[in-house]
Formats: sequence, structure tokens, C-alpha cells
Amino acid sequence: MREKSADRPDRLTLADVAEQAGVSRATVSLVLRGSPLVAESTRVKVRGVLDELGYVYNRSAASMRAARSRTVGLLIPGLSNPFFAEMAAGVDQILDEAGLALFLADSNESVAKQERVILRMREHGADGILICPAVGTPKDLISRLNAWKFPVVQTLRHVSPQGDYASADYEIGMDRATEHLIRLGHRRIAFVGGEHMHSAYRERRDGFVACMRRHGLSPELIIKTPLTRQAGIDVLSLLLEQDEPATAAICFNDVVAFGLLLGLADRGLQAGVDLAVVGFDDLVEASLSRPPLTTVATMPNQIGQDAARLLLRRIANPHGPPERVILPTRLVVRESCGMLRCRGSA
Repeated sequence: MREKSADRPDRLTLADVAEQAGVSRATVSLVLRGSPLVAESTRVKVRGVLDELGYVYNRSAASMRAARSRTVGLLIPGLSNPFFAEMAAGVDQILDEAGLALFLADSNESVAKQERVILRMREHGADGILICPAVGTPKDLISRLNAWKFPVVQTLRHVSPQGDYASADYEIGMDRATEHLIRLGHRRIAFVGGEHMHSAYRERRDGFVACMRRHGLSPELIIKTPLTRQAGIDVLSLLLEQDEPATAAICFNDVVAFGLLLGLADRGLQAGVDLAVVGFDDLVEASLSRPPLTTVATMPNQIGQDAARLLLRRIANPHGPPERVILPTRLVVRESCGMLRCRGSA
């Protein structure tokens, strides 16, 4: 590699880096912006030259030169949940149609990591961000992002009424699922899943509690667990081995419900006969489980599409009033909740 000439100015330019690396100035710019369009071998080569020359990228200047980066961030709290994959697909569809690229990040329910990701997205000049706030997110996050003139849409969970929000009607959905089980004759119904307090948990729980109380039933059987299949398996003994066993369980989401189905099968029991099981979200797998899972459809792909459209509108009109898109939910009755065959029914 050629040595930097002695008369080269102290302030390095993209052209200097491009000359040393043997690539175009545009390629160097793409590498600095983390574009996926650059081959890995070229990226490594350019990064090596950048390090050798001690080049420092002035992100603020770059942002001033380019009014739009044509990129959007999506920050979610758990990539392992298939719900978020379906939602992300909806987001990506709308952004792709608009000519924007999506960058996906996982906060893993860490507020500190969430803050770091938001900072990185701002540094890279993202046009805006879609965020499902991590547990414990400060209520002032949205107002801070608004003050920074960084377009943001809250999805699935909300921490502030000041910003745009896209989700489903969790409370009504849970109310209808509970009502269905009560009409089947169940009286000892458990609400299972979720270990953190956030708006999505609170709205689901409130729907369950309101329906139980409306029918004069006790909503005391609320069991907090991680949102995993294993948690659904593990909680089964708690439901069945009480003095007054539960006859039905409504789960925070389908993933926990899938665990309950597995746990019942391991014991030689059957969902819909020995314990009615209802999920929430209607993931693709719900219709393929054995037995097929009764659940509440929340249409994650559609939520993603609506959230993306909200963000595009916010980018185009930064000063418009906040918008909320709350999709209706729908109870999908399948075999896992069974018919009127429960212990202790009235």
C-alpha cells in the first residue's frame, strides 16, 4: 500500500481514503454508513485503510449533506418471539415499497441497550425509528426524541401519549376470550404469562379481570411467568395441583400456550378436555398445533404495516398531531378450549 504523501493535508477526505484503498469515493461512503450493499471483503479492506490513516467520520456533517438517509430503525425487546418476526415483515414490506431500508435491533428488555441503539441510529442518520419500549423505559423517552426531531412511533407498548402509536386492542381481545370460556361453563380460569409490568401486560390483564368481575367470578388466579414454552410447561403443575384446580387458562401469548399444550401431552392429558387453553396473537403455528389453539388474533403483520405508515407520515409531517392506530382483535375458536367438559363448572 502506498504511503501517504508528505504534502497531503492533515484533514483527510473520502477521496484520500478511496485512493489508498483502490475503490471509489462512493464505496468508502457506503462503508462508513454501514451499508449492506458493500461486499465483506471490500468492507474489511476499506476499514483497514481508515484505521491506518486515522480517518474520523464526521457524522453530523454527513447528515447535513444528506437530508434523508432512506433508512429506518425497528427496535424490539425480544427477537426470539415469533410475533416480532411477523410484525417486522409487515414493517419491511411498507418501507421497501417506499424505497427505505429497515435496520432491526433487539433491546432484550434492557433500557441501557435501548438507549445505545437509539444513539447509534441517530449517529447513522436514520430517518426515524419504530420502537416497542423495553420494560422500565422512562416516560420522557418520546418527548426527548421529539425534542431531538427524531421521528418515532411506539408499537405494541406505549410509555407516552405524546407520540404516535400502533397496536391492537388487547383489553377487548382478552375480555372476549374470557367471556367465551365462561359461556362454556368455566369458573376457575387462570391468566398465565408475563413477568414484567408494561402497557401490553396491563391491558391484557385488565381485560381478563374486568370480564371475571362482571360475571361475579374471582380473578385471583393470575400467574406471572417468562414468555416461553418452558414456562408454560412448568406452570402446569401449579394450575392442576391446587385444592381448586383451574379448568381453563388464558395465556398472555401463544408461545406460553404452546408450552401448556406440550405439558398436557407429556402428562397424557388433552387440551380442551382436561384443561381448556387459550392463547393470544394467533401466530401461524397456532392452527398447526395439536390440538389447534384457540387464540385471539392480533394481526402482527398488519400492525407492522400500520406502524410503518405512521412513521412515514411523521417523517413527511414532523409537526402534525399524534396519531393512534388500534386494530380490532378477533377470537379464533379452535379445539384447545373444548366444549363444556370441565371440573367444578356451574
